[in-house]
Amino acid sequence: MAERMLKFVGTPQAMPDKRPAAERRRDFQEIYANYARARAAEQAARCSQCGVPFCQVHCPLHNNIPDWLKLTAEGRLKEAYELSSATNNFPEICGRICPQDRLCEGNCVIEKGFESVTIGSVEKFITDTAWERGWVKPIQPRRERAESVGIVGAGPAGLAAAEQLRRKGYQVAVYDRYDRVGGLMIYGIPNFKLEKEIVQRREKLLRDSKVAFHLNCEVGRDVTMDELRARHAAVLIATGVYKARDIAAPGVGLPGIAAALDYLTASNRSGLGDRVPDYESGALDAAGKNVVVIGGGDTAMDCVRTAVRQGARSVKCLYRRDRANMPGSQREVKHAEEEGVEFVWLTTPQAFLGKDRVSHVRAVRIHLGMPDATGRQAPQEIANSHVNIEADLVLKALGFDPEDLPAMLAAPDLDVTGWGTLKVDGRSMMTRLDGVFAAGDIVRGASLVVWAVRDGRDAAERIHSYLTAKALAAQRIAAE
Repeated sequence: MAERMLKFVGTPQAMPDKRPAAERRRDFQEIYANYARARAAEQAARCSQCGVPFCQVHCPLHNNIPDWLKLTAEGRLKEAYELSSATNNFPEICGRICPQDRLCEGNCVIEKGFESVTIGSVEKFITDTAWERGWVKPIQPRRERAESVGIVGAGPAGLAAAEQLRRKGYQVAVYDRYDRVGGLMIYGIPNFKLEKEIVQRREKLLRDSKVAFHLNCEVGRDVTMDELRARHAAVLIATGVYKARDIAAPGVGLPGIAAALDYLTASNRSGLGDRVPDYESGALDAAGKNVVVIGGGDTAMDCVRTAVRQGARSVKCLYRRDRANMPGSQREVKHAEEEGVEFVWLTTPQAFLGKDRVSHVRAVRIHLGMPDATGRQAPQEIANSHVNIEADLVLKALGFDPEDLPAMLAAPDLDVTGWGTLKVDGRSMMTRLDGVFAAGDIVRGASLVVWAVRDGRDAAERIHSYLTAKALAAQRIAAE
């Protein structure tokens, strides 16, 4: 079958058809169409099947990318799906939202000159096909185990761990303070990147697999950590990080200035049919407004592109570094520019002006100086370079920090690091509380969904090892 591969020399890179910017800026539907089967096979056949697959090395999940590309090129889609899902609990989600240009595709060996294989789009195609053809089935463990595991947080880390533990036969209960399953995948990521039906069908699959969900249940308020420890043989904390970083600048408390996640959550809730007072009143609706988004990560890109779709008069993104140093996906930046977003590089806010509400952002130009200890060039303000930028709505997209988790969970014995993340043993992933583990952003810090999936899978293995060892010890004691 080798002759079907190595087509990158004669076959150019081709993404799925992308809707015109003028059309897609009017709605929240995904911007890419699905591959036709023949086109997916053609693009998969561009893989060079290299001996050291850098795409796999640079994937946090170490997905078997060359292998399922080869299977796709040969038309063996069911086998491709089985291989893809063996290492990834949500391949159709990662195929949509992973920054492939920074991970697998960005490290493809044929990137230079011939352009990389469209790995993410093929991954999405494989699993969407699997759903359509009924290949995705509820979990049926080989044997049921008596031990139960409680998981705090229904985001990607918690859900990945829940699925892996259920496959091993454990009884799994997931607790989440929100009213829907998915965490940032349901409330933080806009529909044009990840339609909510994609997340909801995963929820249904887990429910059909007999994973129990306790929603609107806040640990520390509705149930204590001690109660969870008594109820379950092990507990996994996978709450993520939601505390928005702020700006220390005059006027930052003016009405019309909001945190990015509050804005995105309001938009997503409205799209899901919820009543959202701040959205309905216009406070978190960009329609007709001059919008300024501060930040350069993927959350900032979600904000600017959402504002465009809500009918903003103008949308500007302020970032204190240049395009080359932007942490967000370059593919997302390109989409945003196509949709009419103006990027104001090398600019940072100094103050927010306005009487009763914000009217302008007072910004200053930046020069990138000598590299700092991390190797990044340190931003330095340019004297007398101030400019006032008109703004009716300012969104702060500066990243996220952990909340005070010991206080929030009413578990003062939990240790935290200097960054506020939970402190765990590096090998066992266990906190200082016996049988209580932690994974995902609450340990790693704010990161990507794919890393949360990886951490959730790893935590499930550590929990399994812990419970297995505990059961063996109990058997030995009983035998004596």
